[in-house]
Amino acid sequence: MTDDTASNAMWGGRFASGPDAIMEAINASIGFDRRLARQDIEGSRAHAQMLGAQAIVDSDDVEAIRKGLLTVLSEIEAGTFQFSAALEDIHMNVEARLKEIIGAPAGRLHTARSRNDQVATDFRLWVREQCDAAVTGLEALMRALLAQAEAGAAWVMPGFTHLQTAQPVTWGHHMMAYVEMFGRDAGRFRDARSRMNECPLGAAALAGTSFPIDRHATAIALGFDRPCANSLDAVSDRDFALEFLAAASICAMHLSRFAEELVIWSSAQFRFVVLSDRFSTGSSIMPQKKNPDAAELIRAKIGRIFGANVALMTVMKGLPLAYSKDMQEDKEQVFDAADNLMLALAAMDGMVRDMTANRPALEAAAASGFSTATDLADWLVRELNLPFREAHHVTGALVKLAEDKGCDLPDLSLADMKSGHARIDAGVFDVLGVHNSVASRTSYGGTAPDQVLAQVARWKGILR
Repeated sequence: MTDDTASNAMWGGRFASGPDAIMEAINASIGFDRRLARQDIEGSRAHAQMLGAQAIVDSDDVEAIRKGLLTVLSEIEAGTFQFSAALEDIHMNVEARLKEIIGAPAGRLHTARSRNDQVATDFRLWVREQCDAAVTGLEALMRALLAQAEAGAAWVMPGFTHLQTAQPVTWGHHMMAYVEMFGRDAGRFRDARSRMNECPLGAAALAGTSFPIDRHATAIALGFDRPCANSLDAVSDRDFALEFLAAASICAMHLSRFAEELVIWSSAQFRFVVLSDRFSTGSSIMPQKKNPDAAELIRAKIGRIFGANVALMTVMKGLPLAYSKDMQEDKEQVFDAADNLMLALAAMDGMVRDMTANRPALEAAAASGFSTATDLADWLVRELNLPFREAHHVTGALVKLAEDKGCDLPDLSLADMKSGHARIDAGVFDVLGVHNSVASRTSYGGTAPDQVLAQVARWKGILR
């Protein structure tokens, strides 16, 4: 995809014979970079407009180029454009078709630019759009989670550490944890977009150009904040793609964690949620099965997205400045990662909107496993002024007693409680119910229903 590495008839007689089939196959990128067609034409139209404004190319030729490029775009969008592997990449395919449409003026389009800055611009435009799409997808998912959180702000469920029952929390609180996570993901995509919003166009092959171009004009025309300040860096840099993949990897990891919980929660052993038929499948042999396939596939997508991130890091790690043909391998994995991230976001959004929480099962599970043991220890500290370590020891002994009796802490008698510490009185039972437990967690960011609703309101304001 560069001016100085190709052996194509379109740029002359350096080579006595053309590449054989193997070279053509390894050299061509049109099989995947055709996805950059719209961005390539957008960049070329801006470049032509600037060439005319700077009196580098005659205005009639500029008008013919700009109109011809729209014709090429319409053919590509209509599916009638004939892509050629012999022309290697999207840039040469577009230029060749432009020449067929408008003739000689097409040859002036490449004045004061290289395919090096051209592809860097196209790819930035494409990745920038993917950052915007990811934010849109994340915000839709966050709104679905907010709806779940608001509806279940007071529904109790077990909170886990080490996948062991820890303390009661609310369904709304659990949903809001993912809102926070996906909110950070959206911030990462916005941050990456802001940093990548510099325009490489006009850097040419690596050293800039002697033509009196206006790089600020093309940058503004393409929606960039400014032109890249160093021509070597402009054509060498793929940080923008790596940042996108890094943000996508973290986001996919969050999606995978949630997907794992949905797989567990929808099992017959948990029954915390019911996933809709739209996002489940049956078994070919076991008629009772309802498999959470969408969640499982989201969980698997992270492998592809992580892989893309590692692959591009590996491609870039040993490259000297400026452009090397290795950098042709920068796109396929980014395309694949973006496609799979957007699919995973859409699927998760759909599952969250459709899923039904099993409130009785959640509450029953919340009350099991001595989930209010910490509330008992806190009560001993607060009401009896015990040091926390002593309260922890007393509570552990009472948990062991309840375990031996085959009951939970609220089912112990007052006499049983006093066996742990003589000063315990009947007030202890006020904190041992799961609803009392979650209601007491009123610290900022806690699981108390009022706190959950406050965070729901805050996020609604942010997303508004």
